[in-house]
Order: sequence, then structure tokens, then C-alpha cells
Amino acid sequence: MKEIAKLKQLPPVYTGKWATANEEEVQEELSKGTPYTYRFRVPKEGSVKINDLIRGEVTWNLDTLGDFVVMRSNGQPVYNFCVTVDDATMAISHVIRAEEHLPNTLRQALIYEALGFSMPYFAHVSLILAPDRSKLSKRHGATSVGQFRDMGYLPQGMVNYLALLGWGDGTENEFFSLQQLVEKFTIERVNKSGAIFDSTKLRWMNGQHLRSLPQEDLNKLLGYRWQSAGILKHSEGPFVQEAVQVLKDGIDLISDSDNALSNLLSYPLNETLSRDRNGSLTKFGGRCSTRFICVFNSFPKAQVAAALLNAYDNGELLAALGEGSSGWKQWVKSFGKSLKRKGKSLFMPLRVLLTGKHHGPDMGASMLLIYKASTSDVVVPQSGFVLLDRRFEMLREVNWNSFSEDQPILDSAVSASR
Repeated sequence: MKEIAKLKQLPPVYTGKWATANEEEVQEELSKGTPYTYRFRVPKEGSVKINDLIRGEVTWNLDTLGDFVVMRSNGQPVYNFCVTVDDATMAISHVIRAEEHLPNTLRQALIYEALGFSMPYFAHVSLILAPDRSKLSKRHGATSVGQFRDMGYLPQGMVNYLALLGWGDGTENEFFSLQQLVEKFTIERVNKSGAIFDSTKLRWMNGQHLRSLPQEDLNKLLGYRWQSAGILKHSEGPFVQEAVQVLKDGIDLISDSDNALSNLLSYPLNETLSRDRNGSLTKFGGRCSTRFICVFNSFPKAQVAAALLNAYDNGELLAALGEGSSGWKQWVKSFGKSLKRKGKSLFMPLRVLLTGKHHGPDMGASMLLIYKASTSDVVVPQSGFVLLDRRFEMLREVNWNSFSEDQPILDSAVSASR
């Protein structure tokens, strides 16, 4: 019947062959053991109408439906019959579901009416779409809730983002707590059009919720993560608290915290200098490819390296770090004055020499953490952390005078993790 209707470009309506069969024909098939189903007898004329809370009035003509099955030949009732009886007996008042269920609503409405049940309010929300506006699927990276949790997303971040897929409170605000969503949500503000699932926006929103956690909760969350990842020996303490403060602005997912802390503790000096010399230092039209390289390339590297090594050897730098933030600031000011440098021409080269990287969190806070990690037993030895002593050993191994020549920067390629 479906194939014939398809050829005629008609809806696949059951013709009702057995709806009008006489008793003799029925008994003959039953005696043969022919499987049979129970169908709902649909009126041949008229229409069914519902007032959808999102889509407004929705009407179906009954002549496009045909008698539909409510009990399969194996004795199992079908979904539309089960869900109608189930919702009615539980006194469900509102049925909110995807627009894909609209065709089911026609059948369910007929069953509600035939059994004398009160009809619930229906609200059919639009589908969540992929960036190409097709239905979101595994092909587009759709994952389960459990997988999002394993990826480092917070429950409140997920709920906030999903609530905004097709709904808004009428303001520009996008950040809501669960309680605020409960207070502000109304079905009338749900959109009819499908919403695009934006993983970048979800990540950003999760970061907002992560950083809005009470400080104690955030410390526990990230501290446990760092211990579980084999970076720290303990999940709590002053080091964890300070590390969270320094790194939290760069963390959107809980899992981001692993790389954030590992990156802060690492010291890829040789790789950074080699990369700059072999690639980033290339000039175009007489100009450096980046502002940092211009500053770093024009700085007397032998002078700053020698001055920094001297400050370490005479104990000035370690003493300053031991005094905390105020000691660091005072030392940097004095160090810059001795070199007659300030601002970027001082801090950019100093960051590379001390951290081995061009960019990162606040340098003073980073150095205080590195100092504390070097003077305490908080970091797991296999974590890739390079101690302060080893950093200055590596600085001594660099041929800084070769920066102005065409010979290699390093006397030897020494591993940062040695």
C-alpha cells in the first residue's frame, strides 16, 4: 500500500481492507493463524486541532491519516497508545518535546478523545541544529551528557547554555544561575526557529560559570584535578590556592587546568629561542614579524642574561621572591633601572629568560609560584617541572653573544627537562 501511494505521490494511508471485512472472512484468517493487529478507526472526514504553546494553532485533516495500529501482531502496544495512557493516568498537564513529535500528536489527540481523557497542553520546541543548519548528530560531534562531563564541563554551564538555545529573557544577559532560570523562564519566550549548537559559545559559558564558583569550591575542584592528573602531590594547600588565582582566567574547562599548570611549570627556553631565531625573527621590509621579536631582538641579550644570572648568584632574586609580591616588584624596578630599561623592553625579554615562553599569566605571580614549587615538596617529580636552579643552569649554557651573529644560539641542544 505504501509503495502504491508513493508512486501516486499520495500520503501512505492504510486503505482499511479489514475494517469492513465480514465475520466469515475474519474467522477464516484466524483459523489459519494469520497474525493480526488492532487499529484505531479514524473518522474519514473532519480535522483535529491543537493550540500549541509555541507554534500556535496546528490543524490536521483526518483523511491524510488512515487507521493506525495501536497493538502490534506480537501483542505489544505501540508508543502512541502507551504514552497517551501513561500521561493521562499520571495527570500530566504539559507535554514539552521536540517538533519531530508533531505527527505523533495527531494520533495521541485522537486517543485522548476516544478514551475520554483530558488533553494536556502541548509545546513542540525546535530542534538543535549543527552549524550547517542540518539536524545535530554524531556526525557533527554531538555527545552524551556523560561525555561532556568527562570533557570538563560543569552541570550549571551546560544547563545555562542549553536553556539559551531557543529561549531568552528579553535582555542581553546570557549568564544565568539555575535558580535564575527557574524564576525567569516562560514558555511564551521560546522561539519557533531552530538554534545552532555553538561549541565555542558553550566553552566560553562554561568558563564563566567555572570562574564564578566560590573560591573554596574552585580550589577543591582544580586541586583534585591536578592531583589526579599526577602534577601535584596534594589537592589542597597554599600552592593550590595561589595557582588557582593565577591560572583561573585562562581556564574554561576543568580539563584545561592540566595544561595550564603544566605549562606554567615547564621551561622550554631552548625551543623558544631556537624557534625565534629560525622563524619568527625573519624580517619583512625591515620590520620584525611581531612586536615582541622586535623588542627582544633589539635588546642586549648578553647584558640582560648576565645581569639576571648575577642577581640569582648574589641571592637578590631569591630574596625578593621570598618576600612575595612586594619583594618581586621592588626587585624588578631596581633591575630595570640598572639596565636603563622599563615596560615591554624589560618585561618581554625577562619573561622569556625566566619562564622560557613569550606569553603567559602575570609574570610576577608566575615566578612566585615557580619559586614556591622549587622550595617545597608539592610538585610530582615526573610532572615536567623545571626547578629554578636548573633554569639558571640552562641560561648559562646559552651563547648569548651569538644572537648578533649567524651562528647557532645554543652551544648545545640541552633538554629543558634535564
